Amino acid sequence: MTIDHLPPTDTAPPPPVPELPVPQVAVEVWTDPVVDRLGHDPRSAYVERFWLPIMGPSTVWFLRRVADGLDHSPDGFTLDLADTALALGVGVRGGRNAPMLRTIDRSCRFGAARHQGPGTIAVRRRLAPLTLGQVERLPASLQAEHERWRRDPAPTVALADLQHRARTIAVTLADGGDGAETIERRLHVLRFHPAIAHDAVRWALDRRSEVADAVSR
Repeated sequence: MTIDHLPPTDTAPPPPVPELPVPQVAVEVWTDPVVDRLGHDPRSAYVERFWLPIMGPSTVWFLRRVADGLDHSPDGFTLDLADTALALGVGVRGGRNAPMLRTIDRSCRFGAARHQGPGTIAVRRRLAPLTLGQVERLPASLQAEHERWRRDPAPTVALADLQHRARTIAVTLADGGDGAETIERRLHVLRFHPAIAHDAVRWALDRRSEVADAVSR
């Protein structure tokens, strides 16, 4: 057999698209002044270390994906369930017991989201610290680590990560035609530190100016 006639190394068909009861859900922000102030970003080290063993990986990854979506669309957005199921690798079986729907229900059961009505969910931007009962469900090593964290909490998100997220949002808004004041106000609403918000606005507008100069040449 020549090289030209070798069989393909990957003949598996693409995964089927799950048939879910609803194809999409509308995602809204669940605002909670207390949890928003004291909680942890779903993409933080705290959530990865301590919430993941409680919620399970698919639920944490779902909340991280929603957090990214809300960074870009603070007023809410529409989530395609089939696309999300395939992206998270939670399985493609459809129906009312679909893994994707169970993932959403699990996030609601742990208070990270709630159903707002048919086809709509509200999702927290931050997760509350674990309760005492939840901490006791962790392995002994993580319980000890959580106690050390409680006594001397470390930053949950590195400054560079916050700066990157703020700049990404600012660029998206600037590309959409928003001005400096509007962008900075939106970043403040998202609870970015004023210094980080100011840096992001300046960086985004400088980038837009460079792109405009390059196009005009």
